[in-house]
Formats: sequence, C-alpha cells, structure tokens
Amino acid sequence: MPPLPPPIAAYLRSRGVAAPWQIQGLPAGPFTGAVVIPALAESRPLPLMLRSLAANPPDARSGFLILVVVNQRSDAPPEELADNRATLEALPAWKREYGLEHLHWVDAASPGKELPPKQGVGLARKIGLDLALGHLDFAGGDPLLICLDADTIVQPDYLAAIDRHFKDTCAGGASIPYRHRPAADPAGQGAIDRYELFLRTYVLGLEQAGSPYAFHTVGSAMACRASAYAASGGMNRRLAGEDFYFLQQVHKVAGVAPLAGTIVHPSPRASHRVPFGTGRAVGDMLASGGERLLFYQPVLFGILGEWLACVVGHGGADGAELLRRSVGISPHLAGFLEQAGFGAAWDNLLRHTPDEKRLMSAFHGWFDAFRTMRLLHHLSDSAWPRIPPEQAVGPLLERSGQDAPVGVAGLLARLRALQGV
Repeated sequence: MPPLPPPIAAYLRSRGVAAPWQIQGLPAGPFTGAVVIPALAESRPLPLMLRSLAANPPDARSGFLILVVVNQRSDAPPEELADNRATLEALPAWKREYGLEHLHWVDAASPGKELPPKQGVGLARKIGLDLALGHLDFAGGDPLLICLDADTIVQPDYLAAIDRHFKDTCAGGASIPYRHRPAADPAGQGAIDRYELFLRTYVLGLEQAGSPYAFHTVGSAMACRASAYAASGGMNRRLAGEDFYFLQQVHKVAGVAPLAGTIVHPSPRASHRVPFGTGRAVGDMLASGGERLLFYQPVLFGILGEWLACVVGHGGADGAELLRRSVGISPHLAGFLEQAGFGAAWDNLLRHTPDEKRLMSAFHGWFDAFRTMRLLHHLSDSAWPRIPPEQAVGPLLERSGQDAPVGVAGLLARLRALQGV
C-alpha cells in the first residue's frame, strides 16, 4: 500500500484510534471509498441492510470497502453480548450469501476489545472510519467515507448516487436524503412521523432564516471526502449527537451539500440506548402517548433570520453596535448574544478578517449549528414555549408557497415532497 498523504497520516498520528481494534481479514484494496456500519446487538436487522447493499450493481460496489464495527461497552447487558457474538459468528456466512467480497468487520465486542464505559456510537463510527483510511486509494483522487447504520435499508442506486454527487460538487461533505420506514403499528407510526416532521421542520426553518447549517444531520445518511474527514478532526466520540457535531465540523472546513438521486430508509423503532436521537425520541413519545415532542414557534426562525441579516449588513459596525441592533430584533436575542460573548468575538473577527467573504465564514464558524440550536432553546425557554406541530408547521409551509395539510401525516408528506423525498 502506498504511503498516505501527509494530512491523513498526521490526523491518524494525532487523533486516530489505536489498538486493540483492527479489521478482520485483509481487505483487497485500495478502495475508492468505504461504508462504515456500527452494529450494537443488530443480528436481526443487519442482514437486511447487507442485502440492500448487495442489491447495488457490482460495478458500483467494487470500489467500496464495507466495514461493520460490532461493538458494545464493557458494562453491556448479557443480551447485547450474546447478540454481538451471534453477529460475529454470522458475518462470514453473510459475506458469502450476499456476494459482498469486500465486506469486512471489526470486533469491538469480545473481551478486551469492548468500548470503554460511557462510549458508544460515536467511537464505534470513528473506529471504522479511522481504520478504513489505511485501505483507501489516495493516488486516484480523494476517497469517500460513508456512514450507515445496521438497521437502515438503502436503495440499489445508493452507491452510484454518492459517487456521482462527489464528482459533481466541490463540497467535502454530503447530507443524504432519508425517509423512515413504516412502523409496525399506528402508535409507532404516529411517533416516527412526528419525529421526522420535527427534523424536517427544523431544517426548513433554518433554510428560511438563511442559515448555512440548513441541512439534515442523520447518522445513517451522511458522507464525506477523506480529506474533509481528516481536516475536520475526524469523527467525535459522542454517545449520541455524533452526526450533528460531525457534519457541523465538516461544513466549517469543507462545506456540506445536499445529495440527490437516492434515499436511505432508517428504522422507525423505539430505543433507549442513547440519551437522544431517533430511537429515544420515538420511545419517549410512545411512553407519553405521542404528545411529548413539541416544535419551535415559527417566530423564532424569523428572529434568527433577522439576526443573520443584521450581521450580513453590519457595515463595519463593532460588536457593541451589533448588540444594540439585536435589541431591536428581540431583547431575548440580545441577552443570549451578550451571555455568549458575541461583542468581543465579533471585534476579534473584524480585526483579523478584513475580507468580507472570509469574515462571514468566520462568523458562521462562531455562530455555528450548535450555537444556533442553543439560541432557539433560549428563545423557547424565555419567551416562546414550544407548540404542537399542527400550529408550528403551517406558517413555515406558507412562507414556502405551500398550503398546510391537516394532521401530522399530511404535513410530513408535504415537507417530504418539498425536500425531495
């Protein structure tokens, strides 16, 4: 294998995972990309996911390493240990059955190889992504790293669409269209519909506000170039929300562009294995009768949009002046910005970034996706409590020139159509 490019090698030296984890078997490589799939007690859904990958044409699959990271923490319950053992034993047979010659796996579940306590899907993804880097073909271009989940189904056009996207765009990251699969019962369907509607409404609100972070951050529906992966610091080790923080960092260094031409289909199932995310949200809604997840009021996205426009039209104003202007938008906005130290941060950006385009990029590096979300939380907590989706989604749809159907299912169908799925 030829030597890795210096930035990739430097990343692995400083931030890459180390022993005891390694890829089982010797991948043929080098590959133009890798699909990394963390699997925690997924012996039932994993073969369905592998079968869906195998339905991609052989010429689309041939350049991709498919890497399953079977993982659990050292304090995992016995049922997870047993399920992971079953997965590790079954993987060689699945490789033969589905004709996935480039399917390999990492054992992060056997004694001495488990994840440390309080670690989870973030570290599992990182293990696979970091280990894959050493088997990619950097001589032929900038290889791809794709994140998928063991309980997600992909379409036959999945790999070709991702490959085509990165040939057609300069951005280093991609958010892949998704659509949750139908649930097994009406209560589960209502819960997953409400959760997906929340995600789509949030992105629509950000888009209308002019935020550069108006893209979906779903762990089973994202990809990036290897160079962007290393430049962003690699995958984080978070127990949940790793997808949100990862794509935020990729966007800061290389941009994230929405992908078209395929759809991934995540699971609708409930789960309490992580503190937040799809499974947790669905489980909480089922436990509370379906009404627990409330939405941001549309006025909040209006406040966000006015604030972002205020910064764009700064006209050389210093931090104190922009804070004064923010009071006119909302005193609650101004209070948040003061608490966040915006004045000093803006003055520092002005001093060191005379170029306007770079100044706006630096501002959005400071006022990033996480700070945007914190602002919306602050506004909700201080003045505009969250409301049911039937009240929240309609005004945003109307701003997009759409009518607002009645009910969560109708609203979700309209937003899916608006967002191309």
